[in-house]
Amino acid sequence: MFDRLKEWAKRVRLDVLALYLAARDPRVPWYAKALAALVAAYALSPIDLIPDFIPVLGYFDDLVVLPLGIKVAIRMIPDDVMADLRKQAEERMLTRPRSAVGAVIVILVWLTAAVILVRILFKR
Repeated sequence: MFDRLKEWAKRVRLDVLALYLAARDPRVPWYAKALAALVAAYALSPIDLIPDFIPVLGYFDDLVVLPLGIKVAIRMIPDDVMADLRKQAEERMLTRPRSAVGAVIVILVWLTAAVILVRILFKR
């Protein structure tokens, strides 16, 4: 079972990197690029939208939302293009990119939520 889980995690990493490449590939339709960029940015971001220390919900995005986003984005990309992107991703696995844009987006969401919460709490 541990080997299957390890293989699944490797496939997810490979698909995230392939989506990162898809967001820049001219063969990918614009709507698939947009979703691929969003999913890759979130997956590569060092910050989670829902921190893992929050019980149950903390892992919900990692175990449900992210794999679902990956699956939907992959289905939007033509099969032959996705196969080529996966091959490119395998070659680049040693230099995994990080997404500063993804981190900024997550930080902006948290700041917006904090501002809204403060306004609600201190509204008189």
